[in-house]
Amino acid sequence: MDKLCALRAKCSQRQGQASMEQQQHGFKRTLGVRQMRLLALGSTIGVGLFLGSASAIKVAGPSILLAYLLAGVMTFFILRALGEMAIHHPVTGSFAAYATHYVSPFLGYLVGWGYWFYWTIIAIAEVTAVGIYMQYWYPGSAQWVWAFSAIAVMGVVNLFTARVFGEFEFWFSLIKVATILVMIGLGLFVILFGFPGEWAPVGISNLTQIGGFFPAGVAGCLLSMQMVVYAYVGVEMIGIAAGEAEDPQNTIPMAIDSFVWRIIIFYVGALFVILAIFPWNRIGVDGSPFVQVFQRVGLEKAAGLVNFVVITAALSSCNGGIFSSGRILHTLAASQQAPGWFGHIAANGIPVRAMLVTTAFLFLGAGLNYFTPAQAFEYLTAAVTFIGILIWLTIIYTHSRFRRRLAETGEAIPAFRMPFWPLSSFVAGGFLVAVIGILVSVAETRGPVIVGLLLLAALAAGFRLTQPKTA
Repeated sequence: MDKLCALRAKCSQRQGQASMEQQQHGFKRTLGVRQMRLLALGSTIGVGLFLGSASAIKVAGPSILLAYLLAGVMTFFILRALGEMAIHHPVTGSFAAYATHYVSPFLGYLVGWGYWFYWTIIAIAEVTAVGIYMQYWYPGSAQWVWAFSAIAVMGVVNLFTARVFGEFEFWFSLIKVATILVMIGLGLFVILFGFPGEWAPVGISNLTQIGGFFPAGVAGCLLSMQMVVYAYVGVEMIGIAAGEAEDPQNTIPMAIDSFVWRIIIFYVGALFVILAIFPWNRIGVDGSPFVQVFQRVGLEKAAGLVNFVVITAALSSCNGGIFSSGRILHTLAASQQAPGWFGHIAANGIPVRAMLVTTAFLFLGAGLNYFTPAQAFEYLTAAVTFIGILIWLTIIYTHSRFRRRLAETGEAIPAFRMPFWPLSSFVAGGFLVAVIGILVSVAETRGPVIVGLLLLAALAAGFRLTQPKTA
């Protein structure tokens, strides 16, 4: 009987592999190593770091460094779980396809459509921000013109090959990385030697002088965790891109393994020098913490520089959003969970119809956003980010089912494995559940969580209505 069950499991595994390989048919592997390496990093370095980090610092003080470091390690475990599955099945549908295959079509449906909504809403928010940031150079200009222009440009970019998308994302990421490295370099100089004209080493006493390293206690550090995790949501895009990566067996491990030390340098390193130079309770009072650092060392045009980088970050998010949403929509169509019309792949390896519909949705959403109350759209943005955290949980769960399936069929575990499994899965999963608990416990974020759950309920109803045979 056990042999019969194992044989059936193996047959099911082979059928699933064939199904995923069929979904992958038509895509071209054109994303190179350098593009994949910056993809995960670029998707996390966004507007939140340059402008929004001040809000997290107000909640936790210097202990925000610990929050970013801990969340970065948990994110690494999640990426390794995703990477292990991606090495075994390097398909464009990634975690949505894996959830369908290893758990159920219902979970795959929720993950796929939830992720599509996540990126389209986030992309709308980012291009809306582009219109606001452009007012720095063109005050009084129509914000919607800049927002629509951003969608149009990024939409056209995504209609070329995946390599073109990767090249734009590479340079977008490089601009952000270069800015952070310059700021870290200037900050370390000030810490060691002092500000120009004063030449008295600043040191790192600001990390402990005002209320200590935990000025709001451990509770403040924990409360900031939901803001920190928001900053990291998006790294799973590397799984979406895995299906179009050159030599995924080598490219994916290199991209994921470099994530932790880069996070330490770019997130923890940047915030370390900011917190060391300025008292934490004064950060963000006069604008972006990055602007404060640059201006303090004599670069009076720093506001313009940071504004340019923030626009670059917003365009990067829009670019990644269109790429991810289009691929997920194609995957849903290939799994018969969306109209089959979206499953068409053009000769250049692009799901053109899915991309065009996604871009049209962005135009519609960006237009409507100018007629809706700002608070309503902020709620929706926070709600889909909550869904992003739930998708991370499904990645952890799907990976455990993936391991179980390999054990049933007797297949070898990929050499690129999630370290310390299954303990790492329990720790990462528990961490995410704790973050969700924080979201529910805080009055400001409880509403968006409810909105996110209502959206998931609507998606579940959609599955029941459109997939009666698999319900």
